[in-house]
Amino acid sequence: MTTLKEQLHEDLTAAIKARDELRSSTLRLTLASVTSAEVAGTAKRELSDDEVLHVIGKEAKKRREAAEAFEGAGRTEQAARERAEGEVLATYLPKQLTDEELAAIVAAAVAESGASGPQGMGAVMKLVRPKVEGRAEGGRVAAAVKAALAG
Repeated sequence: MTTLKEQLHEDLTAAIKARDELRSSTLRLTLASVTSAEVAGTAKRELSDDEVLHVIGKEAKKRREAAEAFEGAGRTEQAARERAEGEVLATYLPKQLTDEELAAIVAAAVAESGASGPQGMGAVMKLVRPKVEGRAEGGRVAAAVKAALAG
């Protein structure tokens, strides 16, 4: 079984051979980020698949934020490119939770913790975060928890 990093390398090679400029440049930048994460700290080390997924998630988030910034500045062409790069990265990430799935997980955590009101947010987040790790962004999770505690 190949690791996620090896899969990225294989896909990069295939994209280069297919002359897929968008995919190859996106994968190059992602692999550079993975390598950068491997050499960060005191000693070089090999990242686990979960750590590589975390790096890919950060890269995808950068693309979303850049697309929003470009859109806000009226630069639709660059925004479209960033979104396309984000779609390439999304193929490597776990499927994101729908709003309904997220709300169900949050509701279960609120019931389990017995929290009510905004002061219970930390307790609920502590229960929810491990269940949604990598499948929902922190901002979405926090908004869902706030909504559940307010209602």
